[in-house]
Amino acid sequence: MDLVQLQRQFVDYRTSLYHEGFLDEQFTQLQELQDENNPDFVVEVVSLFFEDSERLLNELARALEQQSIDYKRIDAHVHQLKGSSSSIGAQRVQKVCIAFRNYCEEQNVEGCLKCLQQVRHEYSLVKTKLESLFQLEQQILTAGGSIPM
Repeated sequence: MDLVQLQRQFVDYRTSLYHEGFLDEQFTQLQELQDENNPDFVVEVVSLFFEDSERLLNELARALEQQSIDYKRIDAHVHQLKGSSSSIGAQRVQKVCIAFRNYCEEQNVEGCLKCLQQVRHEYSLVKTKLESLFQLEQQILTAGGSIPM
């Protein structure tokens, strides 16, 4: 595939992530912070989001398996996940976290378990989508091109 096709594919794919609600304007702002002095800024920030999210999802699963569920602790984890997903523009993860927090407030274990599955699903989708986007970026750069904005 030639460079122009790769760049067109990148733009189309990135646009689809916004149209499908995976990303919002916050991701655009994150990209605008990247420059030649820090060319891997977005990848680094998103990688930290991935690491943090995996840890939080595991902690949420463990907390919901307990005999006596600490909803305040669960809510704190969900709040942290909501904030980090919001900071990178992972809109669909953030929206599930809002519902999750409501179930924590109601101390509704079934609702919390359902939201945990939903947030895991949305997280997995956005992770796969962003990894594909970064892979396309890398192919463009390897081919000597620049990333279209």
